[in-house]
Amino acid sequence: MSHEEFSHHQALPNKDKNVQANLVVVTVKVVVVVVVVVVVVVVVVVVVVVEVVVVVVVVVVVVVVVVVVVVVVVVVVVVVVVVVVVVVVVVVVVVVVVVVVVVVVVVVVVVVVVVVVVVVSSSIEEVVVVVIVEVVVLVVVVVVVVVVVVVVVVEVVVVVVVGVVVVVVVVVVVVVVVVVVVVVVVVVVVVVVVVVVVVVVVVVVVVVVVVVVVVVVVVEVVVVVVVVVVVVVAVVEVVVVVVVVVVVVVVVVVVVVVVVVVVVVVVVVVVVVVVVVVVVLVVVVVVVAAADFVVVVAVDFVVVNGSRIRNIRVVAVE
Repeated sequence: MSHEEFSHHQALPNKDKNVQANLVVVTVKVVVVVVVVVVVVVVVVVVVVVEVVVVVVVVVVVVVVVVVVVVVVVVVVVVVVVVVVVVVVVVVVVVVVVVVVVVVVVVVVVVVVVVVVVVVSSSIEEVVVVVIVEVVVLVVVVVVVVVVVVVVVVEVVVVVVVGVVVVVVVVVVVVVVVVVVVVVVVVVVVVVVVVVVVVVVVVVVVVVVVVVVVVVVVVEVVVVVVVVVVVVVAVVEVVVVVVVVVVVVVVVVVVVVVVVVVVVVVVVVVVVVVVVVVVVLVVVVVVVAAADFVVVVAVDFVVVNGSRIRNIRVVAVE
């Protein structure tokens, strides 16, 4: 056997060994790529699931906090309304008591004046006229006071009822809007996350198939693509969470502002009504006292002058 033939027979096993070594290397690379891709897919899915759970928990906590805040605000508004109603009722009762006391005092004064006139004067007709005038004045005063008190109580009750109804309606509407917004946002987030996960898995599977079928040299590219996709998913979810938090904060601020405005308006209206009622009652009491004083003075003047005129006529006749 020549030297060339011997060399050729020695080179054949070496080529087989090289091919086997290359096959082993390629197989190892393919297995490594597949394992890496599977691990990455599993990690991405786990991370997405955890983030979805966290988002749902955060949304539930926010909804609970909003509901608690709304309940507290409603309770505070109701307590304020009850306190205002009690104060108004107490004020009305005090004013009515004062008016009754004034009326009783006026009646006593009228009785004393009538008794004095009867003792001093001999004109029973004048006394009867005075009594009739006083009684009419007192009846008118009592009717006016009763009407004013009834009107005031009705106005206060109407204002309080309207205020409570407005507050309750506003609170209910705001709670419904917040719940709807939160539910919509949660649904959108979940849908986005599911879609992103599906897309990532599909992309990874396609990339793995392509890599395994074609070549194994693009391991680094696959890793980079997966990392980029994970980063994009995280950024999207962070943006969604920030939007949810901003929406909830804005809604809570709007609720608090609306409730504060309604409470302030109700309190101002009640205070104005109470002040107007007190002023009207004071004016009525002053007018009644002045009228009573004028009537008493007029009666005394008529009685005294009438007695003098009668005495002068008797002396002249004699």
